[in-house]
Amino acid sequence: MQFLQDFWPIIVFFVTYKAADIYMATIALMVALPMQIAWQWFRTRTINKMLLISGVLVLLFGTATLVFKDNTFIQWKPTIANWLFAAAFLMSQFVGQKRTVAERIMGEAIELPQKLWNQLNMMWVVYFTLLGGLNLLVAYNFDEETWVNFKLFGTLAFTVVMVLVQAAWISFKQPRTETQ
Repeated sequence: MQFLQDFWPIIVFFVTYKAADIYMATIALMVALPMQIAWQWFRTRTINKMLLISGVLVLLFGTATLVFKDNTFIQWKPTIANWLFAAAFLMSQFVGQKRTVAERIMGEAIELPQKLWNQLNMMWVVYFTLLGGLNLLVAYNFDEETWVNFKLFGTLAFTVVMVLVQAAWISFKQPRTETQ
């Protein structure tokens, strides 16, 4: 359920784009993401930092898109967000509380040695870096509608694949316990 909740602003963007155009879809996204942030605050009294960063970027790049009537700004937003996330994951291995971002997110659910947390964290660095680059590849080499489709279906597909690869990797790397 959380996974769908995380993607609903993108779904709102997609549906609005199909019904209207990129500018109305940008407005819809600029409304949906703050609503998602408010809902998260209402439910948990905390706001996920990645969600907050994404929200700020949507408002900045969305405003530029609307003011300058140039969809390039909103097309760059996913890349900037993904590269900022990659940088945060990478920096967490060298700066801070001696725990990677991956460990902070999943440390309550699984137990891994620090070496494996670092490897898992680097998987996310690579994922976010590649996804950001792929977004630009699609934005600059295909038409707007293809980019919008990629934004929903491509991002969702790559995220599902990454989560499945991560789950398989964790399952393979976790120590086996003998049952008698």
